[in-house]
Amino acid sequence: MAEAHQAVAFQFTVTPEGIDLQLSHQALTEIYLSGLRSWKKRLIRLKNSVITGVYPASPSSWLFVVIAILATMYTRSDPSMGLIAKIQEHLPVSQSMSAQCQTVVSAVLFSTMLWLSLIFTMRLCLKQLLSYHRWMFEQHGKMSNTTKVWMALVRIFSGRQPLLYSYQGSLPNLPVPAIKDTLKRYLESVRPLMDSTEFERMTKLASEFESSLGHRLQWYLKLKALWAANYVSDWWEEYIYLRGRSPIMVNSNYYGMDFLYVTPTPIQAARAGNTIHAFLLYRRKLNREEIKPVSTVIPLCAAQCERMFNTTRTPGEETDTVQHWQDSDYIAVYHRGRYFRLWVYQAGRLLSPREIEYQIQRILDDPSSPSPGEEKLGALTAGDRVPWAKVRKEYFSTGVNKRSLDCIEKAAFFVTLDDDEQGMMGEDPAASLDRYAKSLLHGKCYDRWFDKSFSVVIYKNGKNGLNAEHSWADAPVVAHLWEYALATDSFQLGYNEEGHCKGEVDSSLPRPQKLNWEIPSECQEQVAQSLAVAQALADDLDFHVFSFRVFGKGKIKKCRMSPDAFIQLALQLAYYRVTVAHDREMFCLTYEASMTRLFREGRTETVRSCSNESCAFIRALEGGEEKKLHMRLFRSASEKHQHLYRMAMTGAGIDRHLFCLYVVSKYLGVESPFLKEVLSEPWRLSTSQTPIQQVELFDLVNHPEYISCGGGFGPVADDGYGVSYSIVGENMINFHISCKHSCPDTGAHKFGAQIKKALLDLLHLLCPDQSESKKTEASPPEDKKDQ
Repeated sequence: MAEAHQAVAFQFTVTPEGIDLQLSHQALTEIYLSGLRSWKKRLIRLKNSVITGVYPASPSSWLFVVIAILATMYTRSDPSMGLIAKIQEHLPVSQSMSAQCQTVVSAVLFSTMLWLSLIFTMRLCLKQLLSYHRWMFEQHGKMSNTTKVWMALVRIFSGRQPLLYSYQGSLPNLPVPAIKDTLKRYLESVRPLMDSTEFERMTKLASEFESSLGHRLQWYLKLKALWAANYVSDWWEEYIYLRGRSPIMVNSNYYGMDFLYVTPTPIQAARAGNTIHAFLLYRRKLNREEIKPVSTVIPLCAAQCERMFNTTRTPGEETDTVQHWQDSDYIAVYHRGRYFRLWVYQAGRLLSPREIEYQIQRILDDPSSPSPGEEKLGALTAGDRVPWAKVRKEYFSTGVNKRSLDCIEKAAFFVTLDDDEQGMMGEDPAASLDRYAKSLLHGKCYDRWFDKSFSVVIYKNGKNGLNAEHSWADAPVVAHLWEYALATDSFQLGYNEEGHCKGEVDSSLPRPQKLNWEIPSECQEQVAQSLAVAQALADDLDFHVFSFRVFGKGKIKKCRMSPDAFIQLALQLAYYRVTVAHDREMFCLTYEASMTRLFREGRTETVRSCSNESCAFIRALEGGEEKKLHMRLFRSASEKHQHLYRMAMTGAGIDRHLFCLYVVSKYLGVESPFLKEVLSEPWRLSTSQTPIQQVELFDLVNHPEYISCGGGFGPVADDGYGVSYSIVGENMINFHISCKHSCPDTGAHKFGAQIKKALLDLLHLLCPDQSESKKTEASPPEDKKDQ
């Protein structure tokens, strides 16, 4: 095979005359250039680690301190107050070193210690400044003098031109809330969901827990908080994600969509070329730490970015593990049941988009058939984890299967060339979006590699999308990557008039390498079983995606209301109306994801959006009370939601604290009826907002059609809903709703209709003069093909 010969650097044959050695200069050159690239990356990492290690100072500041100390010494003053002389006394005596030279060396050592002390002091000051969160609780437009002074000090101590990880050492640790405060807030959150008898029983359980076991468990958590960078994150990753034994497809993985109204090119290979190249450009910036740290008013933790590329989730019988490799110079590609390794570097340089397109087209044109059992092999990653772990250990630990599996798992990321056409198209664009969402979330249940950190899907008509594994990072981190890829693809790389990628092609590029497999019949049976489990899960999924274009955050802000609080109250109202339609009239425990990345290694916290205030407002609204009462309760519910969100972001949430207390109780082997009941409560309404983080990459004023519909996820509870929403520009809100067909009380389209009605009703209540409730939604623009 040509691929095999190109991978060999030299050949030798033993003959009667000796050893006949044949060297391949091309292969040796490739090895040399690959090694050179690897060493360059190591040097860059070393340089960045030095710069990050001394931040907020700079390495050059050391020279300034040394020169300043030496200059003062030559003016016959001693800035060290005798310390330089003390250091000189303890220097090793050397015959070749003069007294003056010893003095200079002592001064340099003192200067270095002084410089390190200043860095430590600056970092400590910055850490204390970043621990101040009162600015979040101040009214919009009314900044206190304390906060103004604080912002000035943050700018002074933050240094200049920070790298991606520059702030990591200065971020504060996540605090452990007082157990009394957590229990109080928990009881407040469940009060509207329980009758008096149930609430009294839960109050008693909480009181007994606090007075007995609670403080003992709290002591262990405080001990961990002193020792670990974050007392939640490692346990959250292990017990919430990696120890889950059910399929990660639908239950854990999530997706991101392409532009809603624009397809930059209808050529599949061309779209793949630009998209893959954009991802690799992002990886290069990530390795060099050239990505600007994400910040609100203060910087956010960037630790999750470290495992974005070259990462996979490896199945285990009891728990999975996340494996990350420092580098990978190829990607894994799936097409029509076959797996390929595609090298993305040639002679130490990154392939151009046109060259990647050329290589992708080679894969598309490859006439070879899948090996027996290869076509649906990816179903193993979509089914239950224990069978996959056992099969992997038995059939993929040696030989050709191990080598091929290693190629997939060690790849920079995974790419699927899908034969389907997706996107907003056809006579029923609404239904096509629903199919598009389902395709990204689960596909055919075997044509994605769900264990990879993320998989890129390129459809036949040029549409693309993303499926991401959840354990290694949360959606905002992946969304940042996805925004960069979409913007770079369309606005920087672009396409020629025929729709192909720009640039030239090196025709000597080696062909993509088709992976080989030897799948025995017993393994194929397990693949079929995993596929059956995954297919049943996919078939049960009901999805609805729509863009709400009657109004957006622009009008909501004009009414002096938080857009997120407004949408959350609309979701509460919609859920209440759905239950009333089924003669249940109830509220439910609602999960809204909030980040805790203001702290080191922070991930998420839960905002319990269903509150006493929100329930009181909805009951008054649906009960026909007078409008003044509606308005007062509406404002009160909105302010309460904003307060809960800020509390969650600043480390005063409820659920992560209770979760960690439960983990400690399990380690100690003690049972807590209170914690057991709290952790078993179902989240029937799970919600998440996906904000646009890099607004500067998209010109929504001049090019409003270049917007993504965001992304979504599956339902958390069998009888509940998963709702993801993204606020785009001033006049659009995108919604992704999921639930299960098997539950007779849920329906994604039914819930979507109630959300639209609730949004209109709330705007009419809040700003009747601006309400456009009588207007129908404008039809979306047609999908454009920019050739």
